Amino acid sequence: MTFTEGIGLRRIDHVGIAVPDLAGALDWYVGALGGTEVHREVNEAQGVVEAMVAWPEGGAQVQLLAPLREASPIAKFIGSKGPGLQQLAFTVEDVEAAAAALRERGCRLLYDEARQGTAGSKINFVHPKDAGGVLIELVEPA
Repeated sequence: MTFTEGIGLRRIDHVGIAVPDLAGALDWYVGALGGTEVHREVNEAQGVVEAMVAWPEGGAQVQLLAPLREASPIAKFIGSKGPGLQQLAFTVEDVEAAAAALRERGCRLLYDEARQGTAGSKINFVHPKDAGGVLIELVEPA
């Protein structure tokens, strides 16, 4: 059995970047790097406003995450670590099956059950202490 067997990983979905100012970050990723903002939404449950940025050739997107309030997880992240890479997200076939397979391998997940993510997706996260210091997001698209 390979490590990815039963997890259903498909590809890198996106890279999450914590930013204090969404407009300023969009100036960089769209203006300087030539991306296109393809989606924006407010996630009250996570306390963020987020924008997805893509490039013409496709591939993984960049998710810019700005805090809505000082007590949000992203605000706390920026307060302790500064702006920058916050998480690496993988597309999975079935987020609950992937979470179960990872739990069997001894990984801790942040949620007991998947939650709603960007654009109606289902998400869960592997604890960074079980993933080499990286917060791994599992994304089952809507």
